[in-house]
Amino acid sequence: MKADAPTTMSMGDFVREVRSRSRGSIDPGEMSRFLHANRIAPASLDRYTRFSAGRYTRHLVHKDPDVEILVLCWARGAAAPIHGHEGEYCWARVESGRLVFENYAEVSRAPLRLDPVGGRIEGGPGHVDGPADLHAVTNPLEFGADAMSVHVYCRPYDECDVYEVAHGAVRRVRLAYDSVPPDYQHLTQPGSARS
Repeated sequence: MKADAPTTMSMGDFVREVRSRSRGSIDPGEMSRFLHANRIAPASLDRYTRFSAGRYTRHLVHKDPDVEILVLCWARGAAAPIHGHEGEYCWARVESGRLVFENYAEVSRAPLRLDPVGGRIEGGPGHVDGPADLHAVTNPLEFGADAMSVHVYCRPYDECDVYEVAHGAVRRVRLAYDSVPPDYQHLTQPGSARS
């Protein structure tokens, strides 16, 4: 039996649908099904498409107390280190290009020990990672192309832990945006870090 083709919607419709699924008690299975079954029209992503050589950029689409939606643009070679999601639900869906996802479980902090969960997963357009707790995301140079992903965070947060396994350390970083819609200008925080 052939799976149904994904539905394509505008970013505005996508935000409304995600918001309706993130109020009150969140059903992670329902959110995952929605993200697998629906795509954002490529033209709706144009205003968030800004790449910066060697890194990823974070573009805010929507934020309220229940949900935050971002578009991340991954230049070739860009990587997000192993980082936590504060116990919140987090999904990342590849919109274009390919990304590598590596999920982890924290075994201990003293000494720092993380165990891989599920191995290294390469995902192309439509791949959904999550809900993730601890993970690293990369766009390896060998893929040879930029990539874009949409991230949904239920119960947003402004800081997260970054795990530096080689140094046995965990550091707290304040999150920042590379762009925000005019209605969210109060959320810009010069000098903040990226996770």
